[in-house]
Amino acid sequence: MNLRPALRAFVETSSSCLHSPVALVDKVSSAPTFSSRSKFESRFSRKASPRSASGLRSSVSRSAMSSAFEPSLPSLSMQNPETEAGTGNAEAVQSKAADAEVKEDVLVQYIVIRKDLVLEQNWPLGSIIAQGCHAAVAAIWLHKDDPLTAHYCRSENLDHMHKVVLEVKGETQLRNLAQKLQTAGVLHKLWIEQPEDYATCLATKAYHRSEVASHFKKLKLCK
Repeated sequence: MNLRPALRAFVETSSSCLHSPVALVDKVSSAPTFSSRSKFESRFSRKASPRSASGLRSSVSRSAMSSAFEPSLPSLSMQNPETEAGTGNAEAVQSKAADAEVKEDVLVQYIVIRKDLVLEQNWPLGSIIAQGCHAAVAAIWLHKDDPLTAHYCRSENLDHMHKVVLEVKGETQLRNLAQKLQTAGVLHKLWIEQPEDYATCLATKAYHRSEVASHFKKLKLCK
């Protein structure tokens, strides 16, 4: 391609403009102008106004201050407590549960008295207590060779005896209970007060609560 004609035309135009400033002005003035700005430019100029810029600076400064003084929260552990505690802790919990179960199934002596002796026959409170003591001591002595009785009366257990005192309505109910206990093989003493020949009270020997509690579940605590 021959560039000489184009290069010559460019040099002539440049030289004419240098020698004639008016021609250069005419070329500049004849260049297209943009009398109106585009919508995008006008919107941008409004958003970039001094007032908006100052608001932007203030919002940025507030954001920086809030982030600077915001306390850092500690990370929460999402691990399973049982995993952290390990198998040793689980074994300790099981051991405590077993100890509680053994402690609940204590040796106990059940004593049952007739409530009608108080309500209908007006026996004094001391006499009622004496009937319970007679039956309890007799039941312990009659079965003094029983292993549970021996454990119940050990010197280290004397301050931790457990007795449950229940009530029945009258002599008929008391004798019926004694018959049921004898049929079930629950060793006890039915106290017969003399010379009245009254069946006043009943006491079992020492038993684990779980062994005999079912025979007394329908009776109320003596009040």
